[in-house]
Amino acid sequence: MGGEKCRALTPVAGVLLLAITVVLAASVVTVAIGAPPEPAPATALSLSATDDRITITNQAGDALDADELSVRVRVDGEPLDRQPPVPFFSAKGFHPGPTGAFNAATAGDFAVGESASFRVAATNDPALEPGRTVAVTVSADGLPVARLETVVEPA
Repeated sequence: MGGEKCRALTPVAGVLLLAITVVLAASVVTVAIGAPPEPAPATALSLSATDDRITITNQAGDALDADELSVRVRVDGEPLDRQPPVPFFSAKGFHPGPTGAFNAATAGDFAVGESASFRVAATNDPALEPGRTVAVTVSADGLPVARLETVVEPA
């Protein structure tokens, strides 16, 4: 008679073990999926554009890792045909030798108080010309950090 009780408990124990496993797996998946993303760095950037040069200055907040930066430029609402591959030294659509953290030779942290710039070549379209509006989006590791806008000033 004792053997019958043990056999009756075995299926119940198996079902309970399976239920516990399912609940634990579901909670692990929920935690992994629902984990909050890493926040974008908090920084205050400013933008200036003079003739063919675009300059961004880190005025306050976090330093930005130049290797994780992405810069996207629009002129009067139209994206440049070629976007700057930050950091770089020479790239199609740009004059060689960007400055600061945008230059591959000096790239590193784009710290508070530092400026970085690049020059858009005449072969890139639309052209930077005085009076045109330039909008720049800066992202760090895929997360937007700043959306900046200014009017191109004559040299």
